[in-house]
Amino acid sequence: MKLTDQVAIVTGASRGIGKAVALALAKEGCHIAGIGRSPESANAVAEVIRALGVNYSGYGVDVSQSAAVNACVEQVHKEFGRIDILINNAGITKDTLLIRMSDEDWNSVLQTNLTGAFNWARATGKIMMKARQGRIINVGSVIGLHGNAGQANYAAAKAGLIGLTKSVAKELASRNITCNVICPGFIQTDMTDGLPEELKTKLLETIPLKRFGQGEDIANMAVFLSSSSGSYITGQALTVDGGLFI
Repeated sequence: MKLTDQVAIVTGASRGIGKAVALALAKEGCHIAGIGRSPESANAVAEVIRALGVNYSGYGVDVSQSAAVNACVEQVHKEFGRIDILINNAGITKDTLLIRMSDEDWNSVLQTNLTGAFNWARATGKIMMKARQGRIINVGSVIGLHGNAGQANYAAAKAGLIGLTKSVAKELASRNITCNVICPGFIQTDMTDGLPEELKTKLLETIPLKRFGQGEDIANMAVFLSSSSGSYITGQALTVDGGLFI
């Protein structure tokens, strides 16, 4: 197993991409600290992950609040004894056209998707620097590379995440810490399952591989970057989109 007895913090671990990443890391022997909006959501995957033979603890944390993040990182470090991997996956959307976008629509998305990632990277980075090793993996989006109508807030946050990734990678490289951002394309989730079939058909026509991505497609990349196999990759925005933006 690639990650036996390592410890990963996974934000947004209760469903979707976060759940897939947490499961994939656990299958490689990694213990998981799962972060959700509430203790209940954070522990939604506890049973299935523990069944893989690793330890799991769930924490309810508002990722946009630095004090709460700092306290959680201290608690995780105390409980598990180490922190090797950070998966910054927590995110929200509040889509609307620019001229209709409220201050709250803008601020809440930036605070969760960008400031949240900064909060976790800063808090865990201190521990990783002392250990002289670590992996920070941010989950971005192809929208951060290409933009999208009706998603100015989301695109700005994900574009900012790419800049944050490159800066953190340069700052922490001397301590054997890598930092990369995975940019998923159209990934099949509970939200996309509810889309009209006609819209799904049109979307599929734009994807060269002719299928929507699965959470496992992102999780496989996260495992690779977390392992020794990805030790010479840092500061990169890695697109996983089925060829959508070739």
